[in-house]
Amino acid sequence: MDAHQTGEGGGREFQRVADELRARMTDGTYPLRSFLPSQRDLAEELGVSRDTVQRALRELADEGWVESRQGSGSRVVKTQRIQSSAAKATRSRHGMTLGPLISEAFEQDEVTLDVYTLTSESLDAHIRLQVERIRSGAITPQHIALRMLLPDVTLPLPYPRVKNDKNDPRLRERLRTITELHTESLEGLLRDLQTEGLVPFVDVQIRHAPLTPAFKLYLFNGVEALHGPYEVIERKIVLDSGEVTALDVLGFGATLTHHVKKDGDANSPGTVFVDSMQKWFDSVWDLLSE
Repeated sequence: MDAHQTGEGGGREFQRVADELRARMTDGTYPLRSFLPSQRDLAEELGVSRDTVQRALRELADEGWVESRQGSGSRVVKTQRIQSSAAKATRSRHGMTLGPLISEAFEQDEVTLDVYTLTSESLDAHIRLQVERIRSGAITPQHIALRMLLPDVTLPLPYPRVKNDKNDPRLRERLRTITELHTESLEGLLRDLQTEGLVPFVDVQIRHAPLTPAFKLYLFNGVEALHGPYEVIERKIVLDSGEVTALDVLGFGATLTHHVKKDGDANSPGTVFVDSMQKWFDSVWDLLSE
């Protein structure tokens, strides 16, 4: 496995481990203030070297997800926060998270999911969980339609980038690699469901728009929305070519607000918000995206 620690393969393995740990912290597998498993156990479970796990943990510490102390392991100090005026008791018992919202959306016969985001990494992690539920027979959706809007890959994005050299291409290339990796994974997971006869109809469409995402948006089945601004931060990022100081945003860690349409009330705040964001998404999808 150590042979995969350099070059593109090493970067992909390290990103895969970091993504998996972020997903577990956001879905409640590793709750706030809990300790992650030991580096040895994580390396064995995820099929990588301890060097790869250590690199992933360094990144998570730089992002503020965990605090690591010699001899005591890594403790979770941040999770995804969702603020909702319509949270159900089952969602709010341990704090509302994205996982249950996506799970509820996939429990319908017809699933429609529109997503506007900087990368596809957090969505990929959650879709993987739903695919496992479908394969186990726990849920049986008949129709899944996903539309995802990503930024144009040729766009000179203001983040992520090296802080003192906006022309340095390394972080843009890293972003493109991460996005391609998760987009391919997500498309493959969903299309395989139809190929294997588990879901009769699957439609996955991914387009790019000439916009810099200032916020993340999820629209579930036309009736719920999750919305959250990207907060720009300064942090260290470890690349194969060395460590850089970067201007970046944290998609996984952003606080999201939850809005739900109210039946029969076109003027309720939730209905107005969901409808307006759906119209915005449709307009960009139809008129700006490729």
